[in-house]
Amino acid sequence: MVAYANPDPAEIHFARLQGDANLVDLWEAARAIGVKPGTIRVWVSRGKIEPVLDGEAGQYFHLPTVQAAAAGGAKYKPADPAANSRGPHQRQTALLAA
Repeated sequence: MVAYANPDPAEIHFARLQGDANLVDLWEAARAIGVKPGTIRVWVSRGKIEPVLDGEAGQYFHLPTVQAAAAGGAKYKPADPAANSRGPHQRQTALLAA
């Protein structure tokens, strides 16, 4: 299940026929929201978004969906930005002094 789903495929099909500017490639999507293309690839691999079209010509995305995913932010924001998965960073002076 994708966190930010694309519109109905029929809507996307007719939008493509009409030359809708909301269907953009990976690089244009990244540029529009101010992230690197690798960030969007990570979102795809983690199931946050999915490409509208995925083929030999590359991946194409629905721009409002990508913008919603960017506005949604990260699932987890630590209270301490210096903290990592093992907890906050602390000097181990007690071990060095012994």
